[in-house]
Amino acid sequence: MSNRRFENGQRKCGTHSAGGTTMYLGTADVQKITHCQVIHPTTIDHDVGGSCAVKHHYPSPIVSWIEDLSSFGSAPFSHETEYVDEQSRPSVGQSSASSNLRDMQISVRLTDEFMELAKENTSNNLETCGILGASFRDGAYYVTTLVIPKQEATAHSCQASNEEEIHAILSEQSLYPAGWIHTHPSQTCFLSSIDLHTQYSYQVMLPEAVAIVAAPTDPTRSYGIFRLTDPGGMDVLRECSESGFHTHRETADGGPIYETCSRVHFNPNLRFEIVDLRSGA
Repeated sequence: MSNRRFENGQRKCGTHSAGGTTMYLGTADVQKITHCQVIHPTTIDHDVGGSCAVKHHYPSPIVSWIEDLSSFGSAPFSHETEYVDEQSRPSVGQSSASSNLRDMQISVRLTDEFMELAKENTSNNLETCGILGASFRDGAYYVTTLVIPKQEATAHSCQASNEEEIHAILSEQSLYPAGWIHTHPSQTCFLSSIDLHTQYSYQVMLPEAVAIVAAPTDPTRSYGIFRLTDPGGMDVLRECSESGFHTHRETADGGPIYETCSRVHFNPNLRFEIVDLRSGA
């Protein structure tokens, strides 16, 4: 795995059916994840005795063997499924500097599965966060893994702990840290000042990295997919040393600090797995 993928050791996750089988791995063995069987996409199993649940998701409930990652490169998808945010506020840009970025494909089920795992926290007005792991094939990134780390959360923030476990999973499977996903259980869909710093730590490693915000109580949109503008927003965050909630200066060109994503496609055929590291999950 190249140094580029984990050059920022202080990266934070976030701030602010029947016939199927689920594998359980002890935390100490988290690097030994093997691809085996698949469970029904809507089945949620629970952690047992401090183990982490590895759930494999397919577009159908049929139990089968996970193919080698090389098969993801030929997964069919339609360009009509590209993410478009029609409800973006004027302060958020509309993908002004994405022409040099690679395409990213995400399963159409990923956000819903994440929200199911975050349901308890959401009902208690607590944020939940996860990390996206992607393979790179044929000029595009494929998000094939969602890691739910151990974490501490409030209504407005979520802090990952034991980050070495996250790194071990991504490194073992030679995955890129392709961004993160988190909930705003009682807020609207946007990136807070702390979220911007979190996104910077991902985007400085991988320009295509995304921030997915799930906001179930937002009346205009339940989720958004964002990136910092480049160079505008990236320059602002690179020069900012403040922590906590704070304001940021304007970009040099007066444009927005972050923008909604282009070149992100929802793929109904893309397989992915969820690794839940939370105790008692």
